[in-house]
Amino acid sequence: MLTAQKQPEKKQTPPRLPYLLQYLWDYYKLPLAVAAIAAYIILYAVYSHFTHKDTALYAALVNVAVGETLTEELSSQFLTAQSLNPDKNTFRLYSGLYLTDDENSPYHEYTYASRMKILACIDAEQLDVALMDQEAFDAFSQKGYLYNLDELLAEKAPALHQQLAPYFVTNIEILEDNSIDLLLDDAAVYHAETEAYPMGIDLSDSPFIKKGGFPESVYLGIIKNSPRINVVLDYLEYLFCF
Repeated sequence: MLTAQKQPEKKQTPPRLPYLLQYLWDYYKLPLAVAAIAAYIILYAVYSHFTHKDTALYAALVNVAVGETLTEELSSQFLTAQSLNPDKNTFRLYSGLYLTDDENSPYHEYTYASRMKILACIDAEQLDVALMDQEAFDAFSQKGYLYNLDELLAEKAPALHQQLAPYFVTNIEILEDNSIDLLLDDAAVYHAETEAYPMGIDLSDSPFIKKGGFPESVYLGIIKNSPRINVVLDYLEYLFCF
């Protein structure tokens, strides 16, 4: 008997994209990729425009740790007190910054990173005020980062100057010294040209700081290149509830 020969099975080819899509993919991959990137950039710009928030004030806590409640009182509640819409405005409060020369301090390892962060913020005009302990206050003062409060407040807010003058704290700015010579010559004697003026405000009588129960004084200094001095003055009134 003759048996029917089995026909070889045809291999199934995977389905192809419709011709037009395949053509676009083969010849226009690069333009399509560029168009997709451009669309993403445009959409991101539109999104950023409608979700952007203006920073009312930049502040830093240096060698000062506060709880959640006090953090809100020192930052977001200021916006509420100034009737600023939190959907369009923000208060930037840097925390976790430490400056210390004490090698035995548990925070000594954070000093270098904190110093770089502070310098970057000052250079970018993104630091207006610093709340700090005595050691950090000395460091800011010696570097000349802080305003002369007598001059600033007497010019910008005479009434506020009169109210806050009892809380002014004088410190020393190092104008010039021979610290480099000391590195090169162990026999050299340190000398420096300095200037003393009121650079800090003792916040001990601020209702907010009183509630914090800090063992030592907390000082506020105003950064010299702050472009938001009017808001800083409002913040001082807020801290002392004037």
